[in-house]
Amino acid sequence: MPSLMRTDKFVSEQLGISRTDAKKLISSGSIAVNGTCVTRPEHKLSPEDDIVTRGGNRIVYREHIYIMLNKPQGVICATRDGLSRTVLELIPPELRRNGLFPAGRLDKDTEGFVFITDDGDTAHRMLSPKSHVSKLYYAELEKEAEDDYIAAFENGLVIDGGEKCLPAKIEICPDRHFVYITLFEGKYHQIKRMAQAVGNNVIYLKRIKIGGITLDERLKPGECREIMHKELAELYTL
Repeated sequence: MPSLMRTDKFVSEQLGISRTDAKKLISSGSIAVNGTCVTRPEHKLSPEDDIVTRGGNRIVYREHIYIMLNKPQGVICATRDGLSRTVLELIPPELRRNGLFPAGRLDKDTEGFVFITDDGDTAHRMLSPKSHVSKLYYAELEKEAEDDYIAAFENGLVIDGGEKCLPAKIEICPDRHFVYITLFEGKYHQIKRMAQAVGNNVIYLKRIKIGGITLDERLKPGECREIMHKELAELYTL
């Protein structure tokens, strides 16, 4: 037997609004279940089987949502902040829901792929070092990269404060100011500190891939889209 859910809970979770606002929406006659207007918030429905609409437009049920955001510089990876704009403020209304958070962080001046979800289990697994989910970054360096960076990164750099990094990969481009770096962990300011450990500085940084999911090149800075479940299966591939 399918599990049932209160209509106000369904509307609140799927539209990313408060339970109070969901009740007002239902009471106004804007919500229908299987073509029949529902005005009682406590009305029970099957999220998987029933067709729920708002003003004739279907509210598609997702137990969880996964979002790919191309974070611009100047935006912080947090759910709220009193001073700076957060990644959640960039999410359009049709993708918003309660409980969204960025799974992992990028520095304020770093651009690129931020994974946003309301699924704590997936986020925990993705961020756990045991899962070995890689993160690929494009970096521009102040000085040309040297060949010995490759072995230094593979052996695990010791950065300021004495922290030992897990083995990482660096690919040096023909123009040696440009490199691609793959990490399997996420220490604070890690790539900047790794560059400093080999006598260099990062002047631009962008994350372009998490696991097997590549940042959609069609997304401009500040834009996002939903990650489909078939894509999500690629998250844990190297």
